Amino acid sequence: MLRTMIVAVLLQGWFVSAVAVAEPITRRNAQAALHKAVNFFRKTVSAEGGYLWRYSHDLKRREGEGKAGPGTTWVQPPGTPTVGEGLLGAWLTCGDPVLRDAAVHAGHHLVRGQLRSGGWDYRIETEPARRRNYAYRIDGNPEGRNRTTLDDNTTQSALRFLMHLDRGLDYKDQPIHSAVEYALDALIKAQFPNGAWSQRYESFPDPKKFPVRKASYQKTWSRTFPKKRYYTFYTFNDNSIADVVRTMIEAREIYGRKKYQAAAEKAGDFILSAQMPDPQPAWAQQYDLDMHPAWARKFEPPSVTGGESQGVMRTLIFLYQKTGRKDFLNAVPRALNYLKKSEISKGKLARFYELKTNRPLYFTRKYELVYTDDDLPTHYGFQVNSGLDSIEAAWRRAKRDGQLKTVDASAAPRRKRPKLTAAIIERAQEAVDSMDARGAWVELDRLRYQGDGNRDKKVPVISTQVFVRHIGSLAAYIAASK
Repeated sequence: MLRTMIVAVLLQGWFVSAVAVAEPITRRNAQAALHKAVNFFRKTVSAEGGYLWRYSHDLKRREGEGKAGPGTTWVQPPGTPTVGEGLLGAWLTCGDPVLRDAAVHAGHHLVRGQLRSGGWDYRIETEPARRRNYAYRIDGNPEGRNRTTLDDNTTQSALRFLMHLDRGLDYKDQPIHSAVEYALDALIKAQFPNGAWSQRYESFPDPKKFPVRKASYQKTWSRTFPKKRYYTFYTFNDNSIADVVRTMIEAREIYGRKKYQAAAEKAGDFILSAQMPDPQPAWAQQYDLDMHPAWARKFEPPSVTGGESQGVMRTLIFLYQKTGRKDFLNAVPRALNYLKKSEISKGKLARFYELKTNRPLYFTRKYELVYTDDDLPTHYGFQVNSGLDSIEAAWRRAKRDGQLKTVDASAAPRRKRPKLTAAIIERAQEAVDSMDARGAWVELDRLRYQGDGNRDKKVPVISTQVFVRHIGSLAAYIAASK
């Protein structure tokens, strides 16, 4: 029998719970800890298989990117897809069916949260009164909210997890397989004729209304926020198109259908047409339907971006490696050279450069557009780290190595049994030792969206990211100690 010592845990004056401090790690107590943690998360923390980002230690306060109630879950990472991927990866590592069943439970939750428009909103509601506000594909209100979002890797992360789960289950779980096909087909329908996607969509574009044009500078642009519905524009913001491209390439490798790669290449064609002419041959965050850089939120002006342009270049390199199309690779050097000359200090780029003049643009805390950086809002990065050296290195490697061999990823990856190293033992021991009597891992963190004025105060928190890290450590130890 596993012998433990029970101790009371205090975190900055908060009584959390009794914690079972394990004797030296064994395969038996690692597996017992893994089962306890997964069952606690699945049966006590989750809402019908869905998860948020953070919970107070007593589960009374909950949040994703906003305060949430007991029946609300989050799709945007690190929500349900992040937990699902963690469970799936741990199952593939050690083969424990408790992990598989919990991953399937999370997958079915996402299936129930899929919108009629094909993708996912930031959140999923499980309580009937709230579900009626959404046009969920399975049991939702056809007249409800039906807005698929590609912002912040939301739909893309949900879809990739379901693709991985579908493959892991040998494509035999029909609800999951059907949801994947529905989502992929909807993304293809939502793609504009020029290859772009908007940040969000509720319906599919009429090709006749969206002529294909190349990016250009408008003669003038408003210095004040116009309050337009920017989410219908062609957008790179938060790397949304890059995330769709990678999802589509992975879909091609898993399902073997060329139409998914064709959609990714079409997005690459948009990237080429969206590259601005000289003197700023990089990319804007978003473009209006005339292919002019456009306003998004009140702190995101028409400009050339030193932020998303870096993700765009990495996407072009990736597309070259997957397709062999040299025009994708050849578009990178002009942007690289321009951005290197535009660094505002060593290793730093401005998020926004004024059109044609290339002066860095900033906002004051009152959201006035200025050229100075001494009164910035704190919620947004108006200066970003430069990854130009690593992008150039990646470009040189891709040019040297050429197109990568086409991957057949239709079978779930075989994971080699890890060797039992001191690091694996240490991480598993930490996971067992730091678990409380319920099966929870509680750490000091911030609850940011409770509206209590204490968003900067650290309190005992249960985090999805900590859960994923620890179950991965336990699964690795169990596999290695067989």
